[in-house]
Amino acid sequence: MQLVKYRMPTGVQVGFVERGQVVPLALAAGQFRTLSDVLEADDPVATATFLADRSARPTPLAEAKLLAPIDAQEVWAAGVTYRRSRTARMEESRQAASFYDLVYEAPRPELFFKASTHRVVGPAQSIRIRSDSRWSVPEPELALVLNSRLALVGYTIGNDVSARDIEGENPLYLPQAKVYDACCALGPAITLATAFPPLEEVSIRLLIRRASTVAFEGAVAATEIVRSFDELIGWLGRDNRFPHGAFLLTGTGIVPRNDFALAAGDTVEITIDGIGTLANSVVQG
Repeated sequence: MQLVKYRMPTGVQVGFVERGQVVPLALAAGQFRTLSDVLEADDPVATATFLADRSARPTPLAEAKLLAPIDAQEVWAAGVTYRRSRTARMEESRQAASFYDLVYEAPRPELFFKASTHRVVGPAQSIRIRSDSRWSVPEPELALVLNSRLALVGYTIGNDVSARDIEGENPLYLPQAKVYDACCALGPAITLATAFPPLEEVSIRLLIRRASTVAFEGAVAATEIVRSFDELIGWLGRDNRFPHGAFLLTGTGIVPRNDFALAAGDTVEITIDGIGTLANSVVQG
């Protein structure tokens, strides 16, 4: 089952995808009022099925104005979890290359805060390049959807947009390279854990279009990640509470060549098996 948030003339609605249509959930009253409430349920599939409003007309998925599937959760991210990411970080910051090499092998992963809700955009919205960056790239990532108990309840697509020039200048600038308005995209849907395919069958693909041409494309198997999801979740939860749940981006294995930078007007498409495609335009400043 896939859950989505979408905009209707009457306001924001939550529903699930069924045979190419979005079936709305009846969330106006009772215990379940938001998407997060459904994710908090002991059995989100059964809860969504029970809440289905069969009296309402479903919306064709192709016509639904999908939103980022986030309420009040924090977005966190893991870094240097793929070999290609380690190589890229070492290339962009020669003075700190040994640190990236060490964290790739270390028991403790790199985890960092990525975005609050208001910094997240959804499908067909624009991600941003910082006004003071000249070398920014998308980072296509499989995102873990966690409830307040840090149980893995679903998966979605994340785009951890990063200013490589700012981080490369000094690793202490990481928050500025990573956290700013419209620095993160999530969507288009949350595939509940029970419906997600085995990781061996999951590929992550990136396509960047510029002026109707393909400016960059790449792919990586999700199994190339060097840390388990349980490991990353366990470290995230150490001495940390998430009363509204969290999204955890698991790192990227696709990094464009060093002479490539995002430009205003580009379109970024990230496709992950079992979830779909997250597409966003690019603006700067």
